[in-house]
Amino acid sequence: MLGYGSERMAMLFEDSLQIAWDYLERLGEIDEPALAARYLSDAIERRLRSGEDHRILLSNHAINDYRRFVQDRRRHGDRL
Repeated sequence: MLGYGSERMAMLFEDSLQIAWDYLERLGEIDEPALAARYLSDAIERRLRSGEDHRILLSNHAINDYRRFVQDRRRHGDRL
C-alpha cells in the first residue's frame, strides 16, 4: 500500500478511507463501489505521501476529489 512501514500511516489511511466511505455511502453517492474505493484510496494515499497527516482533512479532500471526479464523468457522458 503506502510503503512507509508505519503503523500510524496505515491507521491514518484506513480511518480516513472509512470516514470518506461512510459519508458518501450515507448520502447515496457511491454507485460503483469498486471504482469509488479505488479512487478514494488513491486520493488519500496521494495526500499522505505529500505530508498530510490529519484524518479529517484526508477524508474531506478525498470526498471533494471524488465528487469532482464523478461530476467530470457525468459531464462527459460516462455513468458512474
